Amino acid sequence: MTRPTELPFTFGVNQYTTTPWSFEQDVEHYTGAGVTVIEVCQDKLDRNPQRAAAQLDQAVGAGLRISSVQASVRAMVPSAGQPQPTDRQQRLDAFRGCVELVAPYAPEAVFVTNTGPAPQGNMSDAIRQTVTDHQELAGVAAEHGVRIGLEPLNPVSLNQETAIWTLQQALDVIAEVDRDNVGICFDTWNLWQNPNLPEAIAAAGEQLFLLQVSDWRTPRSGADRRNVGTGEIPTGRLLHAVYDAGYRGACVVEILSHGVPDSVYDTDLDEVLRLNRAAVEQAWQAG
Repeated sequence: MTRPTELPFTFGVNQYTTTPWSFEQDVEHYTGAGVTVIEVCQDKLDRNPQRAAAQLDQAVGAGLRISSVQASVRAMVPSAGQPQPTDRQQRLDAFRGCVELVAPYAPEAVFVTNTGPAPQGNMSDAIRQTVTDHQELAGVAAEHGVRIGLEPLNPVSLNQETAIWTLQQALDVIAEVDRDNVGICFDTWNLWQNPNLPEAIAAAGEQLFLLQVSDWRTPRSGADRRNVGTGEIPTGRLLHAVYDAGYRGACVVEILSHGVPDSVYDTDLDEVLRLNRAAVEQAWQAG
């Protein structure tokens, strides 16, 4: 396969990358940096639905395409990061509310989900429940013209946020879900250490719905991600692998940097945008 010399993915930014900024600041600074794709984080939207709708309208009006969405409730069981509500139906309703709010501004966007932790450590039951949950979530998404991207998380999140930690496990789950609008959110930080990863990426093919990037060092908290190009992840090889598998969507930088003394959030966030865009482009060219 002959690959293009320039980055073939639209560069985007997840709003957690610029956590210290408000939603309105994100819109201003992203567009000022030439970013055209945003991954909306519901946590940054106003709790008043009318004001939240105005924020989304502002983003789209400024030229930002909403490629993907992080709902405040992404798993149907309580997790360390999203403990409330505890009732499954209330969690489903919360997710539905996010879809109903954002989907009119984000046609075909990917709404990211997780399995949540395995209750009492029973991963088998957790996976069965995830299949049932995602069949229901697929129906919600279909009503509104959007998609679901199940995200397998790094093993550091086991028993806190996830019951699966490999791409192949996620592919097995969505095979059981068996809905065309349920696919994979592929986050390099979460999956780069997976065994047989190139083969799993190739097998995923058109089921890859979203690509997220950042960089790795041995984490000192559950959210210790680095700027692309400053850690151990072979970003270029992974970009080429997802391209070869047929992915042509956005490449979204998602950096979480909580609870560490040299947090990315304490640096110049405009420079973070610039550095990561350049690093992603360089990683593609280096392969």
